[in-house]
Amino acid sequence: MSHSRIAPYGSWKSPITSDSIVKGSIGLSQPLIDGPDIYWIEMRPTEGGRSVIVRRDATGVVNDVTPSPFNARTLVHEYGGGDYTVRDGVVYFSNFSDQRLYVRRGEAAPEAITPAADVRYADAVIDQAGGRLICVREDHTVANREAVNTLVGVKLEGNETGEVLVSGNDFYSSPRVSPDGSRLAWLTWNHPNMPWDGCELWVGTFGEDGSIVKSERIAGGREESIFQPEWSPDSVLYFVSDQSGWWNLHRMNLDGSVEPLREMQAEFGMPQWGFGMSTYACESAERIVCAYIENGISQLALLDTRTKAFEPIVSPYTDLRFVRASPGYAVMRAGSPTEAAAIVKLDLETRAFKVLRRSTTLEIEAAYLSTPRAVEFPTEDGRTAHGFFYPPRNRDYSAPDGERPPLLVESHGGPTAAAATALSPGIQYWTSRGIAVLDVNYGGSTGFGRAYRERLKDKWGMIDVDDCANGARYLVGQGKVDGDRLMITGGSAGGYTTLCALTFRDTFNAGASHYGVSDAEALAKETHKFESRYLDGLIGPYPEKRDVYVARSPINFTERLSCPVIFFQGLEDKVVPPNQAETMVEALRAKGIPVAYLPFDGEQHGFRQAKNIKRALDGELYFYSRVFGFELAEPVEPVEIDNL
Repeated sequence: MSHSRIAPYGSWKSPITSDSIVKGSIGLSQPLIDGPDIYWIEMRPTEGGRSVIVRRDATGVVNDVTPSPFNARTLVHEYGGGDYTVRDGVVYFSNFSDQRLYVRRGEAAPEAITPAADVRYADAVIDQAGGRLICVREDHTVANREAVNTLVGVKLEGNETGEVLVSGNDFYSSPRVSPDGSRLAWLTWNHPNMPWDGCELWVGTFGEDGSIVKSERIAGGREESIFQPEWSPDSVLYFVSDQSGWWNLHRMNLDGSVEPLREMQAEFGMPQWGFGMSTYACESAERIVCAYIENGISQLALLDTRTKAFEPIVSPYTDLRFVRASPGYAVMRAGSPTEAAAIVKLDLETRAFKVLRRSTTLEIEAAYLSTPRAVEFPTEDGRTAHGFFYPPRNRDYSAPDGERPPLLVESHGGPTAAAATALSPGIQYWTSRGIAVLDVNYGGSTGFGRAYRERLKDKWGMIDVDDCANGARYLVGQGKVDGDRLMITGGSAGGYTTLCALTFRDTFNAGASHYGVSDAEALAKETHKFESRYLDGLIGPYPEKRDVYVARSPINFTERLSCPVIFFQGLEDKVVPPNQAETMVEALRAKGIPVAYLPFDGEQHGFRQAKNIKRALDGELYFYSRVFGFELAEPVEPVEIDNL
């Protein structure tokens, strides 16, 4: 019988190394079905973060569609998504380096079908009758002017920037051509709304020349969010609306009326941070495969469009996205607490799942695996907040009697987003070393209905901060973690929550900001179009509420911050520019607070290169080991820490 070694929390040797994480991990997204073939996109950190379109044919053979150096990634809205489309084996995609649209036919080299111009394209669908792609175009050709977003038609054979079909609003997404080719559905919204605040679903009729000759609003408004319009094979329009307070499935009947298909306190929609998102698909005119979220956990079901009968599907997965379907089967990205995200195929008759591609080759033995425990904890104003708690686990080690583990609170980005339960090697990196993790779904997170999502209205930097702090205090009170070793980490909006928590609360003893916001006013003035008015709803209209922006910007209150912080920043970040981190770092250096700064060349908003993902993970661990004085079981590359 083996016996575990006694070692302090944080000093456990783990088989889950940063090298094993980055070398064996890829990002998976956007599966599509084309006849017998299944496609998806792989983001490969070992290839500099290149996004590659991959095809799996009917025999199970998998090949890359886009050769190096092509990188299938659009920058519309900066976050992209909807990077490619395919029909009859012909693939159309946006290329990262020049943002032009390309086509690849068979083994021929990819060819550009749009000219070199400061124009971006996303969310394309093929209009076969019109011999064109219909897609979102984002025009950056005029300097010092906000980019112009429209829906355009781009000829499949040609070299033009596209003919405008729909224009006049600030944003468009989800153009979808009806199967009979007569109509186009799309979503649209205007500043200051984000699509999850409120947007509109429109349907237009094509004229003989391919233009939109008649259009009408079907659903949505300033306070109703619509998600993922889709046509069924018999040209019935389906969509998700949160009119009831929950994102539920609806349809437009042939007489133009709209009805809900299934009213539940569950979320069939998600915040549209990227194009090409899907939570349901029409397997046939009579049956829909749908994923939905209850209390932060994904479920799967079949919906009969004739009777509205709703049949849950028993699934081993708890995180389901990018649902697509074809007669007899569905394809999606799926993950669970014991399985990292994978592209899976579901046989709708046998209900058997088959993994087509895993996001990691890293195999974690169960004895090293910490599984999340859903927790609800009290927070401000008598409310309850949510999170997933991961206790330390490593079969080879036990802590000394009486010692409680350090806690790392993770604050997700967005902030309109959510913590997921799919196996995260990044979280296991911490727990297998003896550091507990709390992944918080603070007020404002999705997956719990519109009212929970709207808790953050005008309260960003307050509700999220209180919930993260109260989650940590709850676990301390339960005796689960050490109240003197509380850390908080987050990226982007989660970095803002982190910095606010470290500045305006005294709960945490150290923290890490990954490309996080420190100056809300600067963000309101400098960020890109998609999010340029996001803060109107999170803080208040700018400049009318400038005093609130100043009051909620950690950079203005460094005198209140008295614990160590490490910053990680991509130097090509256009969402949160590097000066947000650099200004904060200089202020902390001047104050004499322990601070470290790791900038990364060639990275934008979020790190895609293997070497930088590794450096950030190891660097954060090294920083905490120095701050809290625990010895690492294995050496990692040191980080220069000022004032320590």
